[in-house]
Amino acid sequence: MSSREVVVLNVGGVRFVTRAFTLQQFPESRLARMLNDDDREFKLVNGEFFVDRDGALFSYIMDFLRTLQVSLPADFSDYQRLQREAEFYGLYPLADLLSQESLLKPRLEILEVHFSLQEMQAFFRIFGSCSTTIEALAEQITVFTGQQSGQGWNSPFPSQKPLVPLPLERPSHHDMVFLCGTEYSAGDQFVARYVSIKPDNRKLINGTNVLGLLLDTLLKDGFRLITTRTVVSEEKVECYTFERMKRAAGLTITVKQTPGSSGVAQARRSQVQKGK
Repeated sequence: MSSREVVVLNVGGVRFVTRAFTLQQFPESRLARMLNDDDREFKLVNGEFFVDRDGALFSYIMDFLRTLQVSLPADFSDYQRLQREAEFYGLYPLADLLSQESLLKPRLEILEVHFSLQEMQAFFRIFGSCSTTIEALAEQITVFTGQQSGQGWNSPFPSQKPLVPLPLERPSHHDMVFLCGTEYSAGDQFVARYVSIKPDNRKLINGTNVLGLLLDTLLKDGFRLITTRTVVSEEKVECYTFERMKRAAGLTITVKQTPGSSGVAQARRSQVQKGK
C-alpha cells in the first residue's frame, strides 16, 4: 500500500480517515503492521479496517500520530485506559509518557495580591506559585516617578515634567513589590509614583484605582478570585487570593532514524500556551 493512500478505520463503530503515512510513524506498531495485513486483530471489511476497541480514546491516539505531541483536555482523567490502548496498538513511547501522569496533568496555580493604604501611598505585593506568571506580570506593570508641586493623592494628571520608569522590586522569583501615590519631599514638592498595567495605557496614582485594574487584569488572564480577607497588624492589609488551572508543558515525541533500525522514539518537552 502506498504511503499516499487514504486509510479508513472503524474503531468500535467510530470511523477515522487518515493517510497510511500517519499510521506508519512508528513502524513497529500494530497500526503500521496492519497495513501489510500482518495483524489478525484488524479485519478488513468493505474497504475499512475494523478493530473492536474504544473509538473515543482512539481519537487521542490519532492526534498523537498526526502531531507527535501529547495534548489532553484539562479535565482528562482516563490516563490508565489510554495507556492501555497505546500499549495495545504498540505505541510504547506514548504509553511510557502516559504512565507519568504528573508530566501531563494540569496544575493548580495560586496567586495572592496584598494591598495596603498608608496616608497618601498604596503598597502592593504579589505572590505567585508559578514564577513564569510573575515574570509576565512584571513585564506588564510599570511604575513611573516624578516630582510635582502642590499636588496630592487625587491629582488626575501626571506632572508636566518627564516621568522616569522605575524597576519593580523583586524579593524572589515568586513575588514582586511596588507602590503608587505621593510622598512629601521638600517645600511644596511631592514625589509621585504612577502605575501603568498593559494593555491599559493609563498612568494611575490612586491606589484603589490601581487595585481595581490589577484585579481586572488577572480575571481576564484566566484567574478566578477564591478568597478575600483582611490582615490586621501594624498595617491593615487586604489579601486577594486567585487560582487558575495551568496546563502542563507539552510533550513532543521525536523519531530519530538510525542505520539498521526503524526509528528510535525520544521524548522532549515543548512549551504550550501559557497558564491556560
